[in-house]
Amino acid sequence: MSDKPFESDFTQAEIDALYKTIFNRRDVRGQFTSEPVSDEVLSRLLYAAHHAPSVGFMQPWNFMVIRSDEVKSRVHDAFEAANEEARQMFEGERRELYSSLKLQGILDAPVNICITCDRERVKGPVLGRTHIKTMDLFSTVCAVQNLWLAARAEGIGMGWVSIVEQDRLRQALAIPDDIVPIAYLCVGHVSHFNDEPELQKKGWRSRLPLADLVYFDQWQQGPGEDEGLLEQLQKNQGFPEGFIKLP
Repeated sequence: MSDKPFESDFTQAEIDALYKTIFNRRDVRGQFTSEPVSDEVLSRLLYAAHHAPSVGFMQPWNFMVIRSDEVKSRVHDAFEAANEEARQMFEGERRELYSSLKLQGILDAPVNICITCDRERVKGPVLGRTHIKTMDLFSTVCAVQNLWLAARAEGIGMGWVSIVEQDRLRQALAIPDDIVPIAYLCVGHVSHFNDEPELQKKGWRSRLPLADLVYFDQWQQGPGEDEGLLEQLQKNQGFPEGFIKLP
């Protein structure tokens, strides 16, 4: 057996493209156009989602493709109710800023997709879920991320609507009680992508320094004598200077 490590079978251009997609992914709310998403493109996005990793290879997801204006309206009503409840949880300037944010594109996006998790797709013990029972939920979230990155690479916008009560969403989409709605997504062509996350741009929050979030061997433990990684994180995120803007 050779000790020689496997070398990447991706070209440098392909590696750069992957990082570019990750760093330029955005949660899209207000930039959707009326141009339809072709079935060819949509099928590629769904295939990308379907190739996400899943615990025990159980593939617990389903993808509900929603084009009906009537169904979108029911979901939008559920959002409006939850959004007003959420708005009241903030006070003063925070509530004012919250009220100014557009937090969904349900009626604007030509396609909505609801990704669900069937927790009983595999009966009995599931390899890898024997001790962390929520691994199937986490697996479904991986499918969401695959879809998001593929959409960004295709120039398609996507926004995750998380301000909605799950039971009302189930009712709007006729989802059985034993199926868990994980993500309600707005998908479509956009007029533009923001150059930085909208919540950061509007002053809601800023990205935390990665170097403050990395520990070594034990919780909240520093690197000790091995400070190379920490220095690299603080210096330039491991990328050559000027490689890509990292908002």
